[in-house]
Amino acid sequence: MSFAETFKALSDPVRREILELLKAGRLSAGDIASNFDMTQATVSYHLKVLKKADLISETREKNFIYYELNLTVLEEIMMWLSELKGVD
Repeated sequence: MSFAETFKALSDPVRREILELLKAGRLSAGDIASNFDMTQATVSYHLKVLKKADLISETREKNFIYYELNLTVLEEIMMWLSELKGVD
């Protein structure tokens, strides 16, 4: 994981909204797409960027792909920011 990829992924409001949706638990690609007024291909692109930044992971079950948050990466970012700020 590189912080540059992570911050790039977090810079887009649609991707931040996807992360918000995933806070409640894992969702299928179709469930995620149903929350947006955009094509499935566009949603897939955003999911790909989030996956590349290790912010989400995917699990395949039969004909569905489920996505969920990767909290480890978020914890690493928060720890780095805390260290940068000087908070123990």
